[in-house]
Amino acid sequence: MQGFDTLDWIVIGGYFLILIGIAIWVIRQKQDNTEDYFLAGRNIGWFVVGASIFASNIGSEHVVGLAGAGAGGKIPMLIYELHAWLVLALGWIFLPFYLRSGVFTMPEFLERRFSPQARWFLTVFSLLAYVLTKVSVTVYAGGIVISTLLNIDFWFGALITVVLTGAYTVMGGMRAVVYTEALQTVVLVIGAATLTFFGLQAVGGWGEMKAALEPGYLNMWRPASDPEFPWPSLVITSTIVGIWYWCTDQYIVQRALAAQNITQGRRGTIFGALLKLLPVFLFLIPGVIALALKNKGQLQWDTPDQAFVSLLMQKMPSGLKGLVAAGLLAALMSSLASVFNSCSTLFTVDVYRKLRPDTPEHKLVNIGRMATVVVVVLGIAWIPIMQNISGVLYEYLQSVQSYIAPPITAVFLLGIFSKRINSKGAMATLMAGLLVAVVRLTLELSRHALDPNGFFYAFASMNFLTFAAWFFLFSVSVCVVVSLLTPAPSAEQVEGLTFGSLTDKQKADNRSSYNVWDIVVSLAVIAIVAYVMISFTG
Repeated sequence: MQGFDTLDWIVIGGYFLILIGIAIWVIRQKQDNTEDYFLAGRNIGWFVVGASIFASNIGSEHVVGLAGAGAGGKIPMLIYELHAWLVLALGWIFLPFYLRSGVFTMPEFLERRFSPQARWFLTVFSLLAYVLTKVSVTVYAGGIVISTLLNIDFWFGALITVVLTGAYTVMGGMRAVVYTEALQTVVLVIGAATLTFFGLQAVGGWGEMKAALEPGYLNMWRPASDPEFPWPSLVITSTIVGIWYWCTDQYIVQRALAAQNITQGRRGTIFGALLKLLPVFLFLIPGVIALALKNKGQLQWDTPDQAFVSLLMQKMPSGLKGLVAAGLLAALMSSLASVFNSCSTLFTVDVYRKLRPDTPEHKLVNIGRMATVVVVVLGIAWIPIMQNISGVLYEYLQSVQSYIAPPITAVFLLGIFSKRINSKGAMATLMAGLLVAVVRLTLELSRHALDPNGFFYAFASMNFLTFAAWFFLFSVSVCVVVSLLTPAPSAEQVEGLTFGSLTDKQKADNRSSYNVWDIVVSLAVIAIVAYVMISFTG
């Protein structure tokens, strides 16, 4: 496998110099209160909001894992990359309620809508989930990518990236994160697009690529009886997980909360949705190209997760290899910075300030910085455990998310669409959901010891997509039934936080916050998503 030459190293070095320059400029800005540090003073424009949403979503494990899905015959997984329409849902449906309530975090919104108990539950749950999954998986996968690309020791590669990313996140807060992510989005898109272009040239074009694959390889729609990806369960569960991730998860939503106003926030989500159309072509297709080249005897790799790096190192010309490598580094650093900042915000706003409400603003900012450092250390400490996880990383993450998402999605959706849903219904759903998820994971890990003909074995071995669809129905049922059997919330508790409680002025303000072009571009995004879904039918 070819290595990097001088021109590649110059490109990679140039990326880091520009990144450090932006970070230094941002760090010198005012950071003396929580709104400045955690939400960039709520003064971010639509371009930076959209780029930050996209960059937060695309990590190096995402790039490598999605290419691996393309190379390993898991084309149905691309439905998770067609969630541009759910990014639109954040801007058009959820964001007006979030901004109207003036919250910093998603747990804080649950407290406004339901109760302090709901806030505590989501805060603790989110912090644990971020440290155990997002931080550690991103650091681990990023370390593999960096050590492979730069031919350096895994631990050295992981540590240097975490320390550099952690440094500008700690010092600059949210503003440093979103502005560096704007740069990283540009580098990532240009780099990956270049790889796709040269890859298609190497394989002889789209037609030659399809000819080198098995018939029907690019069909993302499997029969309802398919053991891995039954299409009804795939559509339902991917939507449930998508609403949770794009519309209710602090990791993503915090970028939109930093917008100047609802107009800029919504346009940021529209721009983010446009960018979200790209991963299918920028990351999954290179994996398919790598498989086609392997079938033609023109490329060698051992496992699907090696497909992206193999295509990069063997088929890209000098200089452009460095550009794509810089894009992978950008993907890693942007995802890390996002999760560091989100954890810091959750701990400071939803834990520390809740326990000590009289803490001065400047001290809360320092607490936020210390929390970021702790998250960085915990993420590094968790890596040795992550090294024992086998299998396709991307698919593993999707299955775990399928157990987390249903109850949270049910609570947020019902909470916004129905003013009759109350705090007791919300808490019953969250607690019951946690119990079901723990039972499912426990039984799944010990499945070999269960009676193959028993109920528990059937429960543990049910396809994870089908399980999540039924789990969501269960969560909705619990929320509705418990709410109807207990007193309705007061009018003051739901005012402005549900569709049924909006005042005429709030409705008028919302209508005045968008124009015809916002609608046209949003409809165009939906049309492109539909077109891609139809195109991948064979």
